[in-house]
Amino acid sequence: MYAHVAEYREHGDYSEREKLAIEYAERFALEHLGIDDAFFSRLREHFEDAEILDLTICVADYLAFGRLTQVLKLDQECSINPVNALGTEAGAP
Repeated sequence: MYAHVAEYREHGDYSEREKLAIEYAERFALEHLGIDDAFFSRLREHFEDAEILDLTICVADYLAFGRLTQVLKLDQECSINPVNALGTEAGAP
């Protein structure tokens, strides 16, 4: 389902509610000052106020974390060596 999120407007697997949530996340990330009362009216047709708040917090958290990892270059410089059940790095003899 997430494989087609970039084409959410045209892809038939998303409900109207899901499409609106994706549009909100996209607008929040790319044009947050353009989110007006008319858009919030559309959101309220499909979501309760508490759900809009939760969606807003989730989107903001994901965006902030993504920026944090980029600023600290964690997305480029942090390598994770998983440890197996024996306490050694995966792939180690």
